[in-house]
Amino acid sequence: MQESARDIYITGLVNARALETQAIELLSRQVERLENYPEVEQALRRHITESEQQRTRLDEILESLGTSNSSVKDFITGLMGNMAALAHAPMQDEILKNTFANYAFEHFEIASYKGLLVLADMAGDARAPTALRQSLQEEERMAQWCADNLEPTVRKFVMRAGQGSTAGI
Repeated sequence: MQESARDIYITGLVNARALETQAIELLSRQVERLENYPEVEQALRRHITESEQQRTRLDEILESLGTSNSSVKDFITGLMGNMAALAHAPMQDEILKNTFANYAFEHFEIASYKGLLVLADMAGDARAPTALRQSLQEEERMAQWCADNLEPTVRKFVMRAGQGSTAGI
């Protein structure tokens, strides 16, 4: 069966919405455990709010196309976000694992939004790119924050570990 550009675009939107659900769950679990990294907590809380707004934008785009999100995909990706965060929890270097994972995840989201912009163009959706670009810019800002704070977080972790302080979170 042949798929149209519109069908592929809608699938991409549904997947991006599920990805935002995963991001919200992942970051929310991390925030719950942060104690010694207030700068990380603040950035994650800000990005959770942005991710919630991004999910709403995607809902609005899907609605304008006469469709909606996939509850199954949202459930599965939300569960995956929770499981990913919990997988790092027992690790002594949890903050490092989360820092590296967040850096990678933000770049995955950037690629997703860039792909959606191409798909929107190919599907003839002239309205959605404004919202998609806004979400892309938010992801790029968060990715830059992750890049800028990777070294300070690693240094703080090593310093705290060297002092015998709780270093992980």
